[in-house]
Amino acid sequence: GGSLGERWPLLCLGGVWAFCFVVVPPRGLAPPPPADPGKARAELGAVERPLVIAVGGLVPRRGYSVLLDAAREWRGLDPVPLLVIAGEGPQREELARRIELEALPVRLLGRRRDAAELLAAADVAVLTSRWEGRSLLAQEALRAGVALVATAVGGVPELVGDAAVLVPYGDRGALAAAVAGLLGDPARRAELAAAGRAQAATWPSEDDTVAQVLAVYDELMERRPR
Repeated sequence: GGSLGERWPLLCLGGVWAFCFVVVPPRGLAPPPPADPGKARAELGAVERPLVIAVGGLVPRRGYSVLLDAAREWRGLDPVPLLVIAGEGPQREELARRIELEALPVRLLGRRRDAAELLAAADVAVLTSRWEGRSLLAQEALRAGVALVATAVGGVPELVGDAAVLVPYGDRGALAAAVAGLLGDPARRAELAAAGRAQAATWPSEDDTVAQVLAVYDELMERRPR
């Protein structure tokens, strides 16, 4: 079992059976995105305005309340960027209420089968989670050459290296400034796009990861008292 990007090898060490949780590169959010992102941007209403995207369940650990705080600050930009959030969850009603009451430039898209296409069409991707291991969104953004702003939590810094802009979790000012800075600097976004693809090329494949786990298992078995 396990969710996307996970395997659970069953190991027996010293007569005790245990599950070993291993994170491996995912197969992707969806089929490869089209070469022309114009259709996706037109559907979202972001043809003549910047597009910022987040992908993930609408749950507290994703930090979407802070993301909406940042979106409130982006209303002073010209043109005002559109933030779209692809995902579903128990916070939908709460977030939707804030978006309406504060007139925020945000759309909740619900579950989308074309998340990879939407991501490839964006100017900036944002990851605002309180904790992440090996974030699927971060991986897909770097592979697609989309500039990423992410919280410096869990395994994110090691995963992205210098190929993303990292901000502290819960710091709405830092998040808002980082995204606004990238939207106003196409050259910097291009640098991050190239760095992201280069960083993604360094990640181990699924087979490599499983081989590493088996190698560790063999070493532990050799050390086991007989």
